[in-house]
Amino acid sequence: MTGRDATGYIIVLVTAGSSEAAAALARTLVEERLAACGNVLGPIRSIYRWQGKVMDDPEALLILKSREELFEALKARVLELHSYEVPEIIALPVIAGHKDYLDWISDCTSRV
Repeated sequence: MTGRDATGYIIVLVTAGSSEAAAALARTLVEERLAACGNVLGPIRSIYRWQGKVMDDPEALLILKSREELFEALKARVLELHSYEVPEIIALPVIAGHKDYLDWISDCTSRV
């Protein structure tokens, strides 16, 4: 394996109703050190089932880089700020990564 063991690092996916809404979430989470970075992708097209109907809506995808130990606080903050009744908040483990980048994530999410 090259790089650094990435145990404890996560990628969190959050969809939002617009790029602006996703960017506002990202800014807050980065400012509060719950995430080191947020990438806003979109518009994307989401096709999903909601309340018995198949929906087809434009959204934006927010990709957050963080640490596993911060997930519950990050999730709670997204739930406070998000406009959706049931927002997507999915954490994926990072299995390996560039040591300097992972160190940067740690530095940016440390609450000293």
